[in-house]
Order: sequence, then structure tokens, then C-alpha cells
Amino acid sequence: MNVINKGLLIIAVMDFALSACAPEVPVQQAKLMAADNQHLVAVLVVKQDAIVHLASGYERRIAAQSRWRSAGTLPQGQVLRPVGTVFTIEGRQVHEAWLVVAGEELVGFYLPGESHFSPLDKPVVISLGDLE
Repeated sequence: MNVINKGLLIIAVMDFALSACAPEVPVQQAKLMAADNQHLVAVLVVKQDAIVHLASGYERRIAAQSRWRSAGTLPQGQVLRPVGTVFTIEGRQVHEAWLVVAGEELVGFYLPGESHFSPLDKPVVISLGDLE
């Protein structure tokens, strides 16, 4: 094996080892209380980008002009699901995620495929408004 191939092999092994060490997304059991029909109609828009730093070490951007619809509530806040797209968060695995908002702060994510709540270490201010 030549020097270049050995170098590439070492880099590939190190990359694999580092990715295997990614922490899990922290979760808690959650029971979503479904939204009534009135809330299902309203679509909210994110007014400016929000950058979220996850406990897993990854970062997510919630894009300005992205659209979200109420899916219900958790004790932690209102749950908003994306309209026309899928939003994910990442740790050791990738999880579909819906926003959990309390007042003007994003406090975490609801993971609908698992019925879990994933809290943020530090809430993030998020600016939401009506669809214009």
C-alpha cells in the first residue's frame, strides 16, 4: 500500500471513529395534546433566521420565511410542525423534529416518530408572525 492510500485509510478510519462518538440527542417522554381545528388552519412564518446549538454539538438553522403550523401542545409549550418540508436535528442519529415554542423562545423539539421531547440547553429567541 503506498503512502497516499495509507493516509486516506487513516483519515477514513478517524472520520468514522469521530462520527461514531457523536452524542445522542437528549430526550424525555412526551405526550402531544393535539391542536383543535382552529389552530390547524393558522400558518406561522419565521421572521428571521434562528440558529440553534444542540447539546449533541451540531447546529441547525431555522430559516426565515419557513412556514409552521400548530400540531398541538406539550407541557413545555406549543408544538409547530413544518409546512411542505421535513425538519431534522442530529446527534448520533438524525431525527425528524418539530419546534416547541414557549412565548417568544424555542425551548426544544418534539420528535414525532418517537413521541419524545428534546430540550435545548439554552432557549433561543424565535420571531414568528402570521402568514402574509
